[in-house]
Parts: sequence; C-alpha cells; structure tokens
Amino acid sequence: MSAPANCPLASVLAQRLRDEREQLVHRWLDRIADRVALSPNQIFPTEELLDHIPLLIDGIADYLEHPVEEITTDVPVIAKAMELGELRHEQGSTAHQVLREFEILGGVLFTYLSRIADEIDEPCTRGELLACAQRVFRAIAVIQQFCTDHFLRRAEERVQHREEQLRRFSRSVSHELKNRIGAANGALSMLHDDWFVEDEGKRKRFLSIASRNVSAMAETLDGLIELARLDVGRPVTRNTLLPDAAAEVKRQLRDFAEARGVKVELSDSLPWVEVPAAAVELALSNYISNAVKYRDPAKNLHWVQVDGEVRQGAGKAELVVRVRDNGLGVPEEARSKLFERFFRAHAGTATDEEGSGLGLSLVREMIESVGGRTWAEFPKEGAVFAFSLPAPGG
Repeated sequence: MSAPANCPLASVLAQRLRDEREQLVHRWLDRIADRVALSPNQIFPTEELLDHIPLLIDGIADYLEHPVEEITTDVPVIAKAMELGELRHEQGSTAHQVLREFEILGGVLFTYLSRIADEIDEPCTRGELLACAQRVFRAIAVIQQFCTDHFLRRAEERVQHREEQLRRFSRSVSHELKNRIGAANGALSMLHDDWFVEDEGKRKRFLSIASRNVSAMAETLDGLIELARLDVGRPVTRNTLLPDAAAEVKRQLRDFAEARGVKVELSDSLPWVEVPAAAVELALSNYISNAVKYRDPAKNLHWVQVDGEVRQGAGKAELVVRVRDNGLGVPEEARSKLFERFFRAHAGTATDEEGSGLGLSLVREMIESVGGRTWAEFPKEGAVFAFSLPAPGG
C-alpha cells in the first residue's frame, strides 16, 4: 500500500512534524525518563546531542513526504540513529530498553498525528490515510533497526573483549596462585625436616614465607570475589558526600598510617558533592594505603594529601580527586602498567611489600563502572594517583 508521492495530506503532516519536532522530542524524552533509571540529563547528556536528535523527526517527516524503496546509510538521520545506539551502549542500556524507546517514539508521533489529522483540510481517501500511517511506521522501524543494530554490534564487541580479558586473567591468576601455593608448600615441607627443629631462626624464616604466601593468596581471592561482583553489572551503591567518604577512609587507615609514621591530610578544597560511596571509598583506600606502604625511608616527614575540584571541560563538568604523596614514586618503566591486574610496580625491590597486585585494577574497574576514569601523575617528588567522576548536574 502506498500513497502517491505528492499526496497533499502527507506533505502537510510532514511539515507539521517538522514544525513541532522540538516539542515532540521533549515529549519523547519525558516519556523515556518516566520508564528508565536515568535522569533527562543522562538520557541526552549534552545540549549538542539533544539539539540534533530532532533530525530523527526530520527523517521520518522526509520519508512520509517522499517515500523511497530503501533508506540508506548515507541519509543523515541514519547516522544520528547509529549515534544514539552508541550512546545507549555507553550508558549501559539493554537492547530491550533501546527497542522500548522507539516504541515510545512511535506512540508519541501517532498520538500527535491522530490529534491533528482532523484539523487538516485536505482531500484524502482512506487508502491514502492508511498509506501515510504505513510510511511513518516504516520510517520509525528503519531508524530503530539501524540504532539497534549498531547497539548490538558494540555489545558484541564488548563481549568479545571481555572474553579475551577473562582468558588472559585466568592465565594470570592461575600462574599467581600456583606460584604462591608452591612457595607455601615448599616452606611447610622444610619444617618437617628434623634438622630444622633446633634452628629457631630458620624455622621462623620458613614459617614467615608460608604465612606471607598464604596471606597473599587470601588477598588475591578477596580481590577475585570483588571482581566477580563488579562483573555482574554496575554496582548499586548508596551515595555520600565526598568529604564524608574521605574522612571514613582516613579513619579506617589511621592506625596503619600512624604505625608507619605517615600523616594523612584531607584538603578543605574537597567539594561537598554526592558521590557513589563504594567506588570512592575503594579508590581512596587503595590510593592512600599504597602511598603509606611506599613512603620514602630516607625522609623524616611522610605525608599523603587528598584534594579535589569540580572542573568544566568539553561541555560537561567532572569531579577530580587526587591523592598526592612524597614517597618513593613509581619507576618510569612501570608507569604504563600501573592499573593492570597483578602488576606491582615495586615487586622484587628492597622496598617491596606483600600484595596481590589487584588493588589498582579493582579501582579502575569500580570507577569505570560508575562512568569515571583513573590515572596517575608523576611529579619530581612522590606520585599522584587520581580519579574523576561525572559531576552531579554536569
């Protein structure tokens, strides 16, 4: 069924869609926000994106007025549909949510067209009216198809990437645990030899080796449990104020820091903004404890400072938190691997402390799961470990 390309009703309906596109897009946005766990600012997080979303409406209007056999990828509206699919993938939406959005769009447009159809004084047969409806339906379906196809391609790429990560991770953790078990078993077996009974110094040494390796395995398993929880999906956490989260971490690490002569300071510049408590406390705990571990023994004063700011950039605001110290810093050859799983920058050095090498990778996973990023900076003295999060209202 197809109405003539010059159907007068189709032309008028198409123009009305163009004239009301801003209102229709906002109506669509409001309907989506009512049904998903995202604020309107998150659904279309920038004004630039929101401004060009009306091209979807323009594309539907164009097809209504001038139908063609196929809507090809070189049509601007298809590029915008694919861009929307990319955005929804980055936001962690599901395919069902994407499909539901276009169902809502169809409902908004057909409700609007049904309301204004009787107001248009143009000759039109019932067949032509049904053909106009069919054109609108087809245009929405094609846009939905391109948006969803791009979303699913990106989702498949992520699955493949995660599978490769899992294979590499499984090899790494198997190697790590095998080495730890071997070291612990070797030390314990030596303790059964009769000649160790009278050598208290050697007995304590091998007990220490076994104990350190068992403790490291326990820490590794704790990390694996945390990673498994993260891999289920984005963690649902309570929010807290950033200074309160920092104060809680400082309280938890107080004895640890004091025992090593390190002073932990929280800057007055920490913004009073809400943050996801679990992610921020995990990041600060790891950053501060690493700074305490790798203090510089050649210095009389050891300190760690936590500061933060909200800054504008690329049309959006972000919260940046930094943990600075005057410790040993990070060897240059180790800097590019800092946030990799099982990597330890000071492994095998005289200043090496026991650890699993999972801490910074856990920070990265957790911060990225709530839309942030992590990095390190290397001044002349010490080191700076930082993370950023989307600022509330930004």
